[in-house]
Amino acid sequence: MIPRYDPYPGLVALGTCVEVELVDQAGDGERLTFDIVPDRAADFAAGFLGAGTLLARAIMGRPVGSVVPYRVGDLAEVRILAVALSERRAAEDAAEIRQALTHEAVERAKLDEMVQLALTVNVKWGDYDPEGIIPKHDSPRE
Repeated sequence: MIPRYDPYPGLVALGTCVEVELVDQAGDGERLTFDIVPDRAADFAAGFLGAGTLLARAIMGRPVGSVVPYRVGDLAEVRILAVALSERRAAEDAAEIRQALTHEAVERAKLDEMVQLALTVNVKWGDYDPEGIIPKHDSPRE
């Protein structure tokens, strides 16, 4: 494997793995490690922070050892503890996966609303069977 060239050694940039400490107003800190990736590949749960996020924009181009003001919620600053070239690759289709999951959740919520309406009608006027609106693959198993 050919080693990757780092044009900006020690600086936070796209394609770097960064360890930071988020420090709140009380002085308490929380350490995080993540890779900075294009927004379309962002998946924070998997450790990939989108370059367009507030945190990434605040630390982008800063060297190790920097303390950057970061006033979000109860946070006061971010300390950059380590920067190295990322050794992992984010899924380029993370945005499409998020979109599909969001669509699925919206459709499931619509179905839940229809079932709730059907049950409300049944309680008020009686004899309404919601089974007809629940797709067969989503119906409860017996």
